[in-house]
Amino acid sequence: MKIGVIGGGAAGFFAAVAAKEKNPDAKVVILEKSSKFLSKVKVSGGGRCNVTNACFDIRKLSTHYPRGEHFLRKAFSVFDARTTMDWFEQRGVKLKTYPDGCVFPQSNDSQSIIDCFLWECREKAVELRSNFSVNSMKVLPNGFEVSSPSETLFYDKLIITIGGQPKRSGLDWLAQLGLQIVEPVPSLFTFNMPENPIRELMGNVTEETTVRIEGSKLMGKGPLLITHWGMSGPAILQLSAWGARELQEEQYQFSILVNWLDHMKEDAVRVSLEQEKASFPDRRLVNQKPFGITNRLWCFLLAKSGVPEQLTWKELSGKTQNRLVNTLINDRYEVKGKTTFKEEFVTAGGVSLTEIDVRTMQSKKIPGLFFAGEVLDIDGITGGFNFQAAWTTGFIAGSSAAEITV
Repeated sequence: MKIGVIGGGAAGFFAAVAAKEKNPDAKVVILEKSSKFLSKVKVSGGGRCNVTNACFDIRKLSTHYPRGEHFLRKAFSVFDARTTMDWFEQRGVKLKTYPDGCVFPQSNDSQSIIDCFLWECREKAVELRSNFSVNSMKVLPNGFEVSSPSETLFYDKLIITIGGQPKRSGLDWLAQLGLQIVEPVPSLFTFNMPENPIRELMGNVTEETTVRIEGSKLMGKGPLLITHWGMSGPAILQLSAWGARELQEEQYQFSILVNWLDHMKEDAVRVSLEQEKASFPDRRLVNQKPFGITNRLWCFLLAKSGVPEQLTWKELSGKTQNRLVNTLINDRYEVKGKTTFKEEFVTAGGVSLTEIDVRTMQSKKIPGLFFAGEVLDIDGITGGFNFQAAWTTGFIAGSSAAEITV
């Protein structure tokens, strides 16, 4: 049996290794269009590779996917986060779980993951071919014909793992096979705020925030990072993922409302301010911070609320206090554009999940054709969830392709 894997990324390698484990006699080849394999794994997590998330409740795990939740819930019953961690540790990759659930190699180096895959491929005789750009594919009665500009290859089975495509044109060749394609749009991105003074706080992190899209039910929670172009961090990236299509329709021109105090409501904020008045009446507000935000952010929010630097707590009027309360829990910013989150672009869209048998990752229309990874209309929020989807779908696709007789 000859199995071709088109795409040398996370899902492709996992599928190839799974295929050889299921059927050691199969000839498995990974075809990668660029000169480097696993390039996205290399840069992910700041070069550390967030392998998965230690969320071991399948139902809860699946809720971290804006697209693909119900599909993955079934797939995770076959290969979940615990299985992923066991898989890597059994192959000598020691892992470390952080308080937020993110799982990284203990080495803090993505090369540990890459080396693991390359070793597995050498041990199992998976052939790796770089600089092989597929420019056409034919479905034959007994298999598939795959052509590059220089040669044509034949495979009994094909596994497509080309990743997310930023433009629809990257998926046209699959649409020509009669597969339904969901229009791709960016999913994980940061918010640009040109000329906004908040950017002067570049590098400032507020650990617990709640951010909402004005006029929408979309909400993100968690750390917020101020950057030289605007805002990033988990709270922002959650919003960009859940609101991928909605924000694209707005052409990335919208407003957000930030609660810098996370869960605190107006009444609780007012109580805290009144306690400061009573306890430190003669101290200046700039020197006496009642909340767990940074001094730089506190001073910025005071200035934004029109609080003079010399103002003491006993001098804080009701009108000024109202402005300050509103700024702390309902701080409005205009977003004008987006920036890709580091090198880790993720897209919503791809091959429609209605085309795929979740039990095998095989096309319902074309026997012998399998899919895994982000080429499918699946995407997760940050925290190791996108890689987990790649491992799961790759494992099922590879195992099924090596087993199923068409």
